[in-house]
Amino acid sequence: MKVEGLKLEGDIAVKPANLKPDNLGLLATLREQPDNLGLLATLREQPANFKISTLLKQGQGLYDSGRFAEAVDVLEQALESNQSKGDQLSEAMVLSNLSLAYQQLGLWTSAKNAIANSEKLLRSIKSPDSTAYLQVLAQSLMIKGSIELGSSEAKAAMASWEQAALTYGELGDEAGEIRSRINIAQALQDLGMYKRALNLLNQVEESLIAQPDSLNKAILLRSLGNMRQLVGQLSQSRETLEKSLEIARSLSSSQEISATLFSLGNTARAQLSSGDTAQAQQELDEAIDYYQQAFDQSTDPITKLEAQLNQLSLLIDNKRIKQAQALIPQILPQLESLPLSRRSIYLRINFAQSLMKDEVRSIKDEGNVEISAKRLQPSVKIAVAPSYEIAKILATAAQQAKGLGDKRAEAYAIGTLGQLYEQNQQLPESQDLTQQALKLAQEINAPDISYRWQWQLGRISTGLGEEENAIAAYTEAINTLKSIRSDLVAVNQQVRFTFRESVEPVYREFVQLLLQSDSRNSNPENLEKAREIIESLQLAELDNYFRSACLNATPVVVDQVIDQVDTKAALIYPIILPESVDIIIRLPQQQLRHYRTALPQNQIESTLEELPVMLRQIHRRLFFQMSQQVYDWIIRPIEKDLANSQVDTLVFVLDGALRNIPMAALHDGEQYLVEKYSIALTPGLDLMNPQRLVREDIRVLTAGLSESRQGYNPLPFVEVELEKIKAQVPSEILLNQDFTETNFENSVEADPFPVVHIASHGEFSSEAEKTFILTWDSKINVTELKDLLQTTDLRQPTPIELLVLSACETAAGDKRAALGIAGVAIEAGARSTLATMWAVDDQATAVLMNRFYQELTDTSISKAEALNRAQKSILQDPNYEHPYYWAAYIMVGNWL
Repeated sequence: MKVEGLKLEGDIAVKPANLKPDNLGLLATLREQPDNLGLLATLREQPANFKISTLLKQGQGLYDSGRFAEAVDVLEQALESNQSKGDQLSEAMVLSNLSLAYQQLGLWTSAKNAIANSEKLLRSIKSPDSTAYLQVLAQSLMIKGSIELGSSEAKAAMASWEQAALTYGELGDEAGEIRSRINIAQALQDLGMYKRALNLLNQVEESLIAQPDSLNKAILLRSLGNMRQLVGQLSQSRETLEKSLEIARSLSSSQEISATLFSLGNTARAQLSSGDTAQAQQELDEAIDYYQQAFDQSTDPITKLEAQLNQLSLLIDNKRIKQAQALIPQILPQLESLPLSRRSIYLRINFAQSLMKDEVRSIKDEGNVEISAKRLQPSVKIAVAPSYEIAKILATAAQQAKGLGDKRAEAYAIGTLGQLYEQNQQLPESQDLTQQALKLAQEINAPDISYRWQWQLGRISTGLGEEENAIAAYTEAINTLKSIRSDLVAVNQQVRFTFRESVEPVYREFVQLLLQSDSRNSNPENLEKAREIIESLQLAELDNYFRSACLNATPVVVDQVIDQVDTKAALIYPIILPESVDIIIRLPQQQLRHYRTALPQNQIESTLEELPVMLRQIHRRLFFQMSQQVYDWIIRPIEKDLANSQVDTLVFVLDGALRNIPMAALHDGEQYLVEKYSIALTPGLDLMNPQRLVREDIRVLTAGLSESRQGYNPLPFVEVELEKIKAQVPSEILLNQDFTETNFENSVEADPFPVVHIASHGEFSSEAEKTFILTWDSKINVTELKDLLQTTDLRQPTPIELLVLSACETAAGDKRAALGIAGVAIEAGARSTLATMWAVDDQATAVLMNRFYQELTDTSISKAEALNRAQKSILQDPNYEHPYYWAAYIMVGNWL
């Protein structure tokens, strides 16, 4: 369809749709402390010049109302007036306030320069001992830290906030000190120092709880609860927020009650990813109810609308369309009545994005109508808005942003409008708008927005048949995503921003484009690029899993590994795409090859969902048909290549739901794959360190529970398992009462064990906070396990070569579980991880592990072959021939 109108004046576009209070995920203090910018108004020593004081108050008013460009103009006037008076303290204060306003506009260079000049002036003051000086210094340090964190300089941010905490301490400002420490916890999180971050948050909470109840205490507890959500402590976040709510209610503070209910809604929403359907429905109802209560309690029109919009998006995302339809007509009249500000602009974009959801647009017949300026008449009678109504909302937002001089908001509004045109299949117009939005985002150096419009241009170019332009746009989007790894993780905590919706599709669509191109015309460069993108996706998934850009492994050219180190190994990349399963294979000293099996999407999804369930049912043989199906998809196309190359080891980089399938159990109609090849997995081969295990001095730290603890069943054969390992190789055993977290940590620190073997109940979930290993006295979660193993890597010359997790459910439950295990092991210094994908009979485990360690002492074979021999030996036992007993074991990481 052609567009006849909607010619917007100037450039157009807006910010991520999330509306939770800590929108940027950067500072607890900026949103919790409304007079951060107007610190001057709280100083005991007011500036002598009345004009400067008036300009500062005017600037603060504009800032608080979200008119940041106007606030900058006023503050720059104040700065100019102040410079002629020679008042260094006031000038430093104005500069720090300017820095804060520049940040809001995305003008990071200006923000850095302003805070640097403020810091320089403060250092030049000869008698830095007044209360006024310390207040300005503390504020400047807080703002400086926010700039540093926003620039991915977490160490510098932590140092600034630590100095701010000390300064607030000198002032006797306990609230300021606590805000500083909450921010320090985020810096620690960004640095991957999870244990320190969580310990600090616990200390902050203890300090707050000891204080008498007050409004400030409620605000700080809310800020702490929001931070707990950010670092993934969702249960603790809810507990902290409930304490805040209790205090707010006792003080009858409707504003604080509403704000905390809103945060509780966000935390409940974040918990919706639980695999327990009944629990998820309960959390959905709770989140909806929290947002409704926040709406009912608030007296602020913007806060009320934020609550309704989060409620709307939640209803749509969870297919409660009738409830959403009832809510939609209530929203637009409220939007029209709001005063102009950045927040009101973002609310417009948020509303438009909800109306653009497929679930909403698919329920009306008139949705795909031509967008025309002639149709953009004022109207609020929309049960579900047609395209022209949505376009009107976005056009207004774009024009308002331009009027405010807010390029960041403008860029987001125009890009979202371009997305609407794309949905309406008006691609040339969509392309033009998206290019405008990208230009604006790049002008203000906003890569978190730029990648979205680069991605959008890739989709549009694909739709227009402009393959070369599409590849270029996707390449730019991926490069931008790589450049903002740490920032992306912070964005990822936002309620409306999910990895699955906003990051993963960029990689998958690009791979699909490259492989479709290769299918039409074989192109080695496209195949190499597709493999690189799949590996980059694996790393991005690890970042998302840990909520931190934490992996900094040394890249290795994998082709050199199979060409020079293990010339009997083949690298296999099975990739799930819409309507096909594609295979990229790399054989020793050969180029990449590509195979495609066309399949209906529903067949791929149902088979990959059902097969893991079948394999765990010991008394059923229904898995054979599905196992053969998956074999036909992945192995059958490359059988001749494998045979001709005489490889004996298959190394898989598994994609998506394929990670739930044990490759060892694939069946060709006569044999299991494990009977023909050794098998290993790797979560992106640029992460592994290709060194062989030194067998001459294998020593093992073993730990396990054979007795029932914390409600978990006993594992009576664990003691046998550990004793048999000790009979094979020198070992230290921590069993039952001896297997405490403290004892485990002490043993890891005391001796350079190349192998660490844990035989205990455990569960590896797609959420890091729900992933744990059971000890006698506690549960070691995934981040704590990482910290414990990292201690070895930092203090000992010998890294952990192999981490064995022979426990129940250690890699089970969802497609990211094996990725999480490998990520912990790699980051902590373990080069390989041997884990189980489901709860395996502990007697069979004892038998298999005994054989594995026998084989591991053979210096002529790889770790993957040692596992292969152990699996084949148990497969030949009639008591254990079912895949349930032997297929669950996977070697992740370095297979050598």
